Amino acid sequence: MAVDEASRLAAVRDGRRTVELEYRWVGSSAAGAQLVLFLHEGLGSVEMWRDFPARLCEAGGLRGLVWSREGYGRSTPRAHGEAWPADFMHRQARETLPALLEAVGVDAKRTPPWLFGHSDGGSIALIFAASYPEQASGLIVLAPHIFVEEVSIVSIRQAREAYRDSDLRSRLARYHQDPESAFWGWNDAWLSPDFRSWNIEPLLPRIRCPVLAIQGRDDEYGTMAQIDGIAAAIAGAQLLKLDACGHSPHRDQPAAVIAAALQFIGAQQQ
Repeated sequence: MAVDEASRLAAVRDGRRTVELEYRWVGSSAAGAQLVLFLHEGLGSVEMWRDFPARLCEAGGLRGLVWSREGYGRSTPRAHGEAWPADFMHRQARETLPALLEAVGVDAKRTPPWLFGHSDGGSIALIFAASYPEQASGLIVLAPHIFVEEVSIVSIRQAREAYRDSDLRSRLARYHQDPESAFWGWNDAWLSPDFRSWNIEPLLPRIRCPVLAIQGRDDEYGTMAQIDGIAAAIAGAQLLKLDACGHSPHRDQPAAVIAAALQFIGAQQQ
């Protein structure tokens, strides 16, 4: 039986304060269904995934957990004037994500989930799997970042101009209760001088689970050096490079991504 519940809020400790994180269950409700955890991009949220997580999970008989990081969607907004530190993705992977899993009753040590991450969410998935190798059954990462490229900085600067000069703010307001929190948290962090040296390549060899990395050949936020670097660092990692596809393969080529993801997950379960 498939389930697509309304979003809920989970109270999670973040350092010295408690924040609320938006989450939603989708896909199979069958006992024993494989759990897939969806991690969104730098401007994403539960709602910005649209129906993709449900489509993937229903096609594969999987159970999906979709959530919005702090500052996004209906989760607690970023405090006014607060800047994400350069290691914000490490903190999300090592502190916030384990706390969320505990809050919603997922024991990743006992039943490791698959992680499906897009962009920043893909980077967070990689950091989580490197930090807790026994708590991830596998990774599917779309347009992940493992180091900072100039093409990323150029596109993020252009996004800043679009936010100031176009209707981007109003469009983001459809998916975030506080679009200022979502946009400036991400944009300021990536354009901070401290972030230019951000690099997770040294962590990648610690990952022990199967990895599928997918990227579009027309990605405006990164080159193939990102997923090629994953293949070079992680034994057995598989790559899928998609034509006519930009930074969001699950939007540009959803059928190809679903087919590849289900084939990859199924191959590991045989």
